[in-house]
Amino acid sequence: MADRFRSTEGLIDALATAEFDRPPALVSNAHITGLGVARALDAHDVPVIALDRAGDGADTEAETVAHDGLAPPSGAVDYAGAVTYPLDDLDGFREDVEAIVDAAGTEAVAFGCMDEWALSYAEADPDGVRLPFAGSETLDDVLNKSELYATCEELGVPYPETYRLEATAASGTREADATVDEAAAALGFPLVVKPELKRDFEEAFGTNVIEVADREEFADVVAAAADEGIAVMAQNRVDIAAGRDHSLASYVPPSGSDDALAVVGNAAVRYPRNFGTSCLVETANEPAIREHALAVLDDAGYHGISEAEFVYDAEREEFLLLDVNTRPWKWIGMPVAAGANLPMAAYAAVTDATYESSGIEPMRWVYLRDYLSLLAGDDAFWDQLSAADWRRLVSGAFEREGDLTAGVYRPSDPDPAAKLLETEFVDREYYCSC
Repeated sequence: MADRFRSTEGLIDALATAEFDRPPALVSNAHITGLGVARALDAHDVPVIALDRAGDGADTEAETVAHDGLAPPSGAVDYAGAVTYPLDDLDGFREDVEAIVDAAGTEAVAFGCMDEWALSYAEADPDGVRLPFAGSETLDDVLNKSELYATCEELGVPYPETYRLEATAASGTREADATVDEAAAALGFPLVVKPELKRDFEEAFGTNVIEVADREEFADVVAAAADEGIAVMAQNRVDIAAGRDHSLASYVPPSGSDDALAVVGNAAVRYPRNFGTSCLVETANEPAIREHALAVLDDAGYHGISEAEFVYDAEREEFLLLDVNTRPWKWIGMPVAAGANLPMAAYAAVTDATYESSGIEPMRWVYLRDYLSLLAGDDAFWDQLSAADWRRLVSGAFEREGDLTAGVYRPSDPDPAAKLLETEFVDREYYCSC
């Protein structure tokens, strides 16, 4: 168990005396999503090294550094420590990872749990690191919204009405569809502005999508994006049916989508409601979502773990593909508990390990921090868990029986939930909610 979050040098020193009987997994970030991946791998005795950037103001010269993520105290994590944040210094990140792998004395398998980590592992391509997902060019094609929606158009996969804007076309990868005035006339207001590639947009604007209420606000956002050299598009603001958001959680092996391991999940409850992150997700039977998502992934030549996000358009009466995340995500524990251990399938594909799903069972996943906040703060929200569900959660019996699992909270691995309670009431915030 990783009882501390070490500096880079401290981690290298600790790994120099470690022994591994199989390649360890390098899991980044070391928060909620990383914790879910670590637990999925630990269930099959895969050693886990959690890597993340140090907390703000941390003394990087010390052996142990500050970090507010929840993975390091977990029993599923063997070692945890800081590396150079790749968006600040990709070469420094590569050097840190290579030094860590060298100290471990064995090759390692990388799991990037946020876009920046997955892309950086692919772009940096550190020596000694095996990638259980497609390379950076394929990742860029899938993550690029212009390319994604063009693929949807070719394959007949429904997606929201979208226009690439002339004002930022110089920074884009495809020709523009419309001017600001033409897009406004076609879509009306409110509409949403989103980037081709969200990483730079998030750095510049602090979000990956902006809703605008009128022509003036629309023009201002587009002008600001043009100044930053970021290609953006205008998209119809979908009249989303609350509780009908679905995603395909999948691992596609190098052999292709015919051999994919996949589960459809319904984000039944979000916090905040309608526009927040998922806090109650359940398995669902929606064959069209599986078919459309795998068709897009197959066309792009992508292999690896991914989440393809769909919303239900009440007006069009169909599911629309919004986004594809080419990495694990917050509720990765749901497909694992349902019988599709996507991280282990990915790990096995690049090592001598073996994994085969025994079948998919109905499952629900709840993130209690957000779900309880919703119950306490939204009078219009009614509890969707039963009395039996709550008894199993409180007693810990949910780990052994029933169709419910939880994010972070696990009585058999209590330290992450205890740390979440500790950090919840102090005046600091982890840099990523996932």
